[in-house]
Amino acid sequence: MASKWEKLADEKSIKTAIAALKENGIEALFAETSDDAKKKVIGILPKGADVMDMTSMTLEAASITKEIKDSGKYNSIKAKLMSMDRKTQGSEMQKLGAAPDWVVGSVHAVTEDGHVLIASASGSQLPAYAYGASHVIWVAGTHKIVKNVDEGIKRIYEHSLPMESERAKLAYGVPGSAVNKLLIFNKEFQPGRVTLILVNEVLGF
Repeated sequence: MASKWEKLADEKSIKTAIAALKENGIEALFAETSDDAKKKVIGILPKGADVMDMTSMTLEAASITKEIKDSGKYNSIKAKLMSMDRKTQGSEMQKLGAAPDWVVGSVHAVTEDGHVLIASASGSQLPAYAYGASHVIWVAGTHKIVKNVDEGIKRIYEHSLPMESERAKLAYGVPGSAVNKLLIFNKEFQPGRVTLILVNEVLGF
């Protein structure tokens, strides 16, 4: 049985969140399916762009990670990072990941009053989202819409963290994950910098 945190938002909540996000400088779009969301991302990303796709089960489920990596349309920053040596090129790698031209990822909660929450163990994705990237695209299922920031934090600890811990155990062989850093994105001052695509599917956690 799906938990309450995996329940898709109703039409009223979606419309309320989209309107509030736009008021806070975040371009908000709606996609009925993950395939529609993928098409919207492709429609936004310029061909030949330098794109950093952050680790995301949402992007994986929507085949957006594969599109960025394998389509040949974009210069994958992640692919470049994976070819580098962290011991000798660590500083350069940090800079590449923190300030890409385009970054694509997901979030852990979106509030009806237009705020976005992203939790992280390492914090590696947060600099690009908060300021470093010239353009940010987020994709998130509508099950991540919550009433307010307090409920968003509750969602992270009750749902996202346990799910991510299980993923991390399998993927990295670590004991689990942790909410070591938390970004609460209240407003964007640069017009057109941030786009959030809300998808009417349960994608990621």
